[in-house]
Amino acid sequence: MLKQSLQQKLQQKLSPQQIQLMKLIQLPTQALEERIQEELEANPALDEGKEEETRDEYETDEFSNEEESRDKDEDFDIDQYLSDDEIPEYRLHANNYSADDEDDRIPLAGGTSFVQTLRSQLGMRSLSHEDRKIAEYLVGNIDDDGYLRRELQDVVDDLAFTQGIYTDLDQLERLLQVIQDLDPPGVGARSLQECLALQLAKKTPSPAVQLAITLMDDYFDEFVRKHYSKMLDRLDITEDELRDALEVISKLNPKPGGSVSDGSRPTENVTPDFLISIEDGELQLKLNGKNAPELNISREYRGMLEHYRDSKGKATKSEKDALMFVKQKIDAAKWFIDAIRQRQQTLLLTMSTIMEYQKEYFLTGDERKLRPMILKDIADEIEMDISTVSRVASNKYVQTPYGTFLIKTFFSESMKNSDGEDVSTREIKKILEDSIQEENKKKPLTDEALAKLLKEKGYPIARRTVAKYREQLGIPVARLRKEL
Repeated sequence: MLKQSLQQKLQQKLSPQQIQLMKLIQLPTQALEERIQEELEANPALDEGKEEETRDEYETDEFSNEEESRDKDEDFDIDQYLSDDEIPEYRLHANNYSADDEDDRIPLAGGTSFVQTLRSQLGMRSLSHEDRKIAEYLVGNIDDDGYLRRELQDVVDDLAFTQGIYTDLDQLERLLQVIQDLDPPGVGARSLQECLALQLAKKTPSPAVQLAITLMDDYFDEFVRKHYSKMLDRLDITEDELRDALEVISKLNPKPGGSVSDGSRPTENVTPDFLISIEDGELQLKLNGKNAPELNISREYRGMLEHYRDSKGKATKSEKDALMFVKQKIDAAKWFIDAIRQRQQTLLLTMSTIMEYQKEYFLTGDERKLRPMILKDIADEIEMDISTVSRVASNKYVQTPYGTFLIKTFFSESMKNSDGEDVSTREIKKILEDSIQEENKKKPLTDEALAKLLKEKGYPIARRTVAKYREQLGIPVARLRKEL
């Protein structure tokens, strides 16, 4: 049975302006510049740059009855848009970015790709037409690291189906040897072992190089696992001889493709959103000037409203439609300018709170001074939602006297030390990293030994936690840290 009923509900809904503000807050500096440019192109009522100081006086002391009646027919008051009685706050906002500031952006340099470099070298080799096509196809399958990671049998099938070229494994092996003779050394290898062996084969012969070649050919597994004692016994060599051979291997490039500059890859240039400096022992925070563009309402659109207000007689329907279009564009421009201003205020308020919260770290640069801090800590301080703090910290960088960092890296969970005090997990990771750097490389500390060492320093954490932090720091296990 269907029923109709009335029900009252109280719901919270974001206004279009709030939605726009949230989206703007999340944008980093470079993305904000693009977003402002999009708005300038989409809304002709929005202008960029400093507004002229001299302006016409739009307001008048009295209006004729005819003008008053005409304004009354409209949905808005034109004087609201033309009056200078109250200068909008966005026009009083100080700006620290001017047209003569230096542009720190790095231009992208054009160049040839890694594959093009290899193909140009093939052009200097004496190859038949068919061999050249097959060799170029093989080069096209080499990845950015310089490896050929496809099975040759798959390449044979691909050549037959896609190129109509029928070949065999022997011909591919012969042409692959031609490619492996190209620069950089090691290119075209199918494994790390083959890559290092190819590089060693091009080195000037010496006892250390010959021993390194033997290690690659016959003792690669022992080399990878750092079983130095087995290699010493089986090869009947001294530690100094083995050390010299390992030093030769350590200077080889495991990713030869990375040694070739690829101009086709985009150059990444981090633009900090905040600048923190120390002046007279006090922290100073500045917002990157590009976050504070000078925007204003177009004088042309103001002139349209002025012309309509000063015109005599009742407006036609087309004139009213045009006026409503102008009003909508000016409203959108004002909303956008206000959203940019609120974005600046929110960013400065949030970052200044983070700076004060981590004051000891920003004054010293010592990661052990970092306090445990989560999004809720800052949100409670500035009395805003956690999502707002997350948007401010997301994809934004701060330039400090100690380097440029992603803001979210300053947030960390806390743990209890032996005194019952809350310490940041970042502090524990730093101490763990320092302990590994100071260890005896001939007998590296295991995770269990590291856990015991940290406990002695007042940080009682489990072995599995040590392993997790070590992996997050990109540090290998003890066996792989062993040195002669």
